[in-house]
Amino acid sequence: MRKSSHTQGQEPVRRGPGRPRRGAREGPPTRELILREATALFAARGPEGTSLRDIAARVGIDVSSLHHHFPSKNALYDACFERVHEAERAALAPLVAELARTAPQGGAPFAAALRALAEGFVDFLEEHPHTTFLWLRRWLDPARGTGLDEAYALPLYGEVERALLEAAHAGTVREATPHVTVRSLVWAAHGHVTALAAASPVERERERYEFRVWVRRFLEALYGARPDAGAAGAGALAGDGVIIQRPLD
Repeated sequence: MRKSSHTQGQEPVRRGPGRPRRGAREGPPTRELILREATALFAARGPEGTSLRDIAARVGIDVSSLHHHFPSKNALYDACFERVHEAERAALAPLVAELARTAPQGGAPFAAALRALAEGFVDFLEEHPHTTFLWLRRWLDPARGTGLDEAYALPLYGEVERALLEAAHAGTVREATPHVTVRSLVWAAHGHVTALAAASPVERERERYEFRVWVRRFLEALYGARPDAGAAGAGALAGDGVIIQRPLD
């Protein structure tokens, strides 16, 4: 006869009211904890200044357990970039798609899509500043780690460049160097995040406001509406191609 799971006459041990199940009490999976702590350390110290022992200690595991998830520091370093790239793409992909959709028609829809994408990128970096410092550490050695750029930066930026080129081919904007334009905005946004990191609370508010004003002015100066586009854009091109600025609203 099968034995009862508890002694006859005794009630089985039950969870207290509101007490979470074991799975609910556990934190993030170990792999995610490793990536989180590794990203923070790589962003602060770079790969040369960070050891696997440092990361394992921050997570509260031994190095052999870390190796179970990542066979080497290079593999972990790459995974950190993949993680921040996935978050960035999730945040920006809808904005990039809207830019591509509005590129052929130009005018107000394209101008709005440009501004939304630029400000969305800035918002993402402000919310995830480790992304900036992870990339800045990588760019300190331009010849090393170019595969990271090709895998986790250039594809997304390339989509933006193609949208700008499509708008140029459609005659809705003037853009001969989209790669330089995108790179300039990316570097400016990263510089903005570094300024925030060193600023006081009051200075941070001023930096946030002034940088967004600059982004709008930059985009208006580059992509102000052409005369034949009516009043769709935020700026207008004079006959000699000089931008005539209109006040920011």
